[in-house]
Amino acid sequence: MQTRHTRQQAAIAHVFERASEPLTPQQVLAEAQRNQPGLSQATVYRAIKRLLSDGAISPVPLPGEPPRYERMRLSHHHLFRCRQCERMYEVQGCDDLLRRLVPRGFRLEDHEVFLEGVCSSCQR
Repeated sequence: MQTRHTRQQAAIAHVFERASEPLTPQQVLAEAQRNQPGLSQATVYRAIKRLLSDGAISPVPLPGEPPRYERMRLSHHHLFRCRQCERMYEVQGCDDLLRRLVPRGFRLEDHEVFLEGVCSSCQR
């Protein structure tokens, strides 16, 4: 991530670099405030806008919710969201399944898969 013009922007970029799941702006604020206590929500939104325009992060659309954001990835992936703890987990291996679902003679050009349920930690 190249955008690091201020200590606040650097703290926000660092949050995305370390994140293991897509984050809401509120989650970014809470995490970034550990290093920059005076950070405001408005600063987080401005930094997210800049990181989006720089191509450093991308939005993750969720049905019925505002988007979360994650660092830009080179590989295609999907997410599983736990309904209880609301954590997000990366899901691998959709290619073979989707090829079997596409009707004969059709060409798949894009897709979105959203899985939701209860994670193994919350089932205990």
